[in-house]
Amino acid sequence: MRRTLPELEKEYGRLAASLAHVGYITQGSVFERKKGPGSRFQWTWKNKQQKTESVTLTKEQYHWLKKAVTNQRRLNKTLAQMRRISEQVLQSSSAKSKTRK
Repeated sequence: MRRTLPELEKEYGRLAASLAHVGYITQGSVFERKKGPGSRFQWTWKNKQQKTESVTLTKEQYHWLKKAVTNQRRLNKTLAQMRRISEQVLQSSSAKSKTRK
């Protein structure tokens, strides 16, 4: 079902407003390993050369980074929704214009 332009604009505004409450963000993954020697908490991510890097964390760092990674994923999802709405608005406004192959 196609949504009207005012509905799309309202949804876009809601999504844009939600970005103000995202909090800290970071990419990568954090996880807790089984008990054993050394730190149980780890963070991995890709550096600029797309090589995987990893560091061990304290329990406090783990919880902070876990929230930041969750925020990053929520941000990515919100931005994807905003892009879809932007495309729908563009398509509805350009329906009368001529398209070229």
